[in-house]
Amino acid sequence: MEIVITGRHTQIKQRFRDVVDSKMNRVTAIAPDAQRIQVVLTHEGNPRQADSAKRVELTVQAGKTVIRAEASSADEFSALDMALDKLTQRLRRVRDRRKDHRRGLEHPPLPVDLPVDNQAGDQGEQGQESNPDNSAQSAVASDLAPGQSVEVQVGDTPIVIRRKLHIAEPMSIDEALYEMELIGHDFFLFVNKETKRPSVVYRRHGWSYGVFEIDTPEHVGRKQ
Repeated sequence: MEIVITGRHTQIKQRFRDVVDSKMNRVTAIAPDAQRIQVVLTHEGNPRQADSAKRVELTVQAGKTVIRAEASSADEFSALDMALDKLTQRLRRVRDRRKDHRRGLEHPPLPVDLPVDNQAGDQGEQGQESNPDNSAQSAVASDLAPGQSVEVQVGDTPIVIRRKLHIAEPMSIDEALYEMELIGHDFFLFVNKETKRPSVVYRRHGWSYGVFEIDTPEHVGRKQ
């Protein structure tokens, strides 16, 4: 398994590299098909955030599955341990789900809150543009290759926009919720294989989730 360690606003010390190498057997023990793990160590320079000055992000690629976890602490070693604990839990979910799939077992659907169709209210909010010019759009207009990401600063402003092109097969809402849990985000963008629409699932509260689907007025009009 390839291990890639990078630092943001900090230098990676050899001791940290050695600890990472020694602990990655926990990953391969659960996911022997893991091909690559990326470890990103970030240092927060604000002294008021000393208790979470070090953040460790772990991203594992195992086949077509990407699993992610992160944690923050006062030092990089405890942050690594906490992030690794989260990562191994998610890797076990992937392993158990694969076993259930081979046995023909189905997972019960998760509760999803479908938003009420309120086109007038949505269009009113979307019509308000805080930045009337297209400088941000122009700054990120270049084409990207699959998996490629780019960060650009908009003019002389402190705004930084990060873009990434992700290629994925259409999936169900249940599959999208599962993928969202694996990467540890509060939302997940996907293409709904039932409606063929770009959609977003997101975490609301407790075990309640929401889903938004996007379509154009022209396309909706043709269906009616």
